[in-house]
Amino acid sequence: MRHFFPLHRAAALLTAAALSFSVTAHAQPSDSALRSALEAARSQQWERIDQAAISGHVLEGYVEYHRLRNRLPQAEPGQILDFIERHQDSPLSDWMRGQAIARYGAAGRFGSLLAVADGEPSGTERQCYYYTALLGSDPQAAAEGGRQLWHVGSSQPSACDTLFDRLRASGDISEFDIWERKMLAWEQGETGLVSYLGRLLGSRWQDGIDAVERLQRSYADVTRVPSCIGPECRGSGPLFVSAMHGFIRADTEAAYEAWRKIAPHLPIEERHRHAIEEDLAFYSLVRGIDHNMHWVDEALPRIATTRVLELRIRHALANRDWAGVLDWVEMMPEDSRDNSRWQYWKARAHEQLGNSERAEVAYAQAAQGRNFFGFAAADRIGRPYSLNLERNNFDESYRNEVARWPAVQRTEALLRIGEDGLANSEWLHAVATASPREVRALADYAQRRGWHARLVQTTITAQLWDALDWRFPEAYREHFLHWGRQTGVDPFLLMGIARRESAYNPVALSPAGARGLMQIMPGTATQLSRQLGISDPGPYGVLDPELNIRLGSTYIRDMTNRYRGNRLAAAAAYNAGPGRVDRWLRDAPEEFDLFVEAIPFRETRDYVQAVLSYRVIFESLANGGSSEGVAMLSQAEKTVRYDASLLARN
Repeated sequence: MRHFFPLHRAAALLTAAALSFSVTAHAQPSDSALRSALEAARSQQWERIDQAAISGHVLEGYVEYHRLRNRLPQAEPGQILDFIERHQDSPLSDWMRGQAIARYGAAGRFGSLLAVADGEPSGTERQCYYYTALLGSDPQAAAEGGRQLWHVGSSQPSACDTLFDRLRASGDISEFDIWERKMLAWEQGETGLVSYLGRLLGSRWQDGIDAVERLQRSYADVTRVPSCIGPECRGSGPLFVSAMHGFIRADTEAAYEAWRKIAPHLPIEERHRHAIEEDLAFYSLVRGIDHNMHWVDEALPRIATTRVLELRIRHALANRDWAGVLDWVEMMPEDSRDNSRWQYWKARAHEQLGNSERAEVAYAQAAQGRNFFGFAAADRIGRPYSLNLERNNFDESYRNEVARWPAVQRTEALLRIGEDGLANSEWLHAVATASPREVRALADYAQRRGWHARLVQTTITAQLWDALDWRFPEAYREHFLHWGRQTGVDPFLLMGIARRESAYNPVALSPAGARGLMQIMPGTATQLSRQLGISDPGPYGVLDPELNIRLGSTYIRDMTNRYRGNRLAAAAAYNAGPGRVDRWLRDAPEEFDLFVEAIPFRETRDYVQAVLSYRVIFESLANGGSSEGVAMLSQAEKTVRYDASLLARN
């Protein structure tokens, strides 16, 4: 793994940084001067920048970035590459490269573009410019990249026009490619693109164009359109995949009957047949269409995708078909089959079928996981939870060295001038390019600085899954303990909810409008405030961490009261709403694990499992890193009937 600062410059940078700490404060470039210069650079008011006042500031490169970007596309590639080299330990280097590719491409300076490019760039527009630039020097690579950009069901940026026109002219994008894209556009409801692509096709595709127009009026006509579409029937597969895609979603049972009629006679490739049958099996299971189930079971061995097998196992669990559970679990791909969830259900099936020895083996394998089903398996066989806790320690000398790393200093400086977004980019760039020891040193630094959300994101970016002290920091602990006591709610449950909801970002804002640590909706905040007899905090007041925790604690208290103190049902209601959970309980299986598996929304199903396993981790960390005496669920929560009797008000 690359270091996040150039190794050949590390000693010099650290020496310079160390020396800078020995000079007097008044000799340092001021943050206020840098802040003013950055504001001026963003608005291209270059006369306002006092270059002498910011010379030597750790963030000087941010001002230079705007100045050089403003000179594109006239700036020469050598200047761009020099900037990239000097700032390769910062996200500035990637940003500058991306800007140069976009500006050079738009100006048609393709030689300059290739001079600064470092392989395929990110972003569709830049990729189109990049492959256009390659048309002259590497036409094969340009064709391969261009075809990938072509095969989407939506319109692409105008930056792709030249590339696509050239590839069509050379035959690298054929009429068959045009037809395939037309079918993808039809699937996605892009009617304008469907019409445009149809005009690019020759007379040999007229039967296919007519078939699409007919099927747009009625999917049921899929049994009446020609089975051979296009030259050598090569258009049949894409057409029938797209037609069946829409038909299956509109009427899964009727689509199955139509597929039975046409499947034996269609001249389509196996990959197209598989796509149709996978879609049909998936929606038959999602919608519980019993009429289709015999066919689903017959087709599953050849379909064998994880998402369809998962649904088939859940269907078997709902029907207490324990032998079927074993059969479908064994059909899972190995990497999925061996995870805690499916090993747990394999164990439960063996247990129900009277094979205690096999059940014990499967439970033991499941219990190795640090997750909901791993902990549930450990409870079944009376074993301690598997935490696999990694602990890290650094001496003060190394910590002082870390504080002087350029990326750390830039992050701190960006925070000082109120550029939190840039600070996060700077930090995560450092994390993404750090060595294993360096990334742990960065996490240690974030923890000591109290950067809770940044610390959690560090562990995610660096995949430090076993560093539980960092993944689950003691953020806002006193508030959780206090309001847990005040409301009578398990504080570790509150911590688990906050960790799942916002990863401890106090200003988190969801697309739906939920806010803060515990993701409170403004309307819910108003209602809870009225209930508590306090002022409505409004959309910004609710971001206050303590108030947010107080409101969230009150809401989860109301949910636990609603479900007779049951935290599992309360957690589900926190995510999906109590109305839905009430309905699920009225139709639910009786045991806790079957209730969780039967939750119809994947988001809520995953949410409940995460929150309850997180609370185990938080309590274990509070217990010195030991799970001794820690239980994911109380005895009552594990043995109560999960049905309408759990409702406090029936």
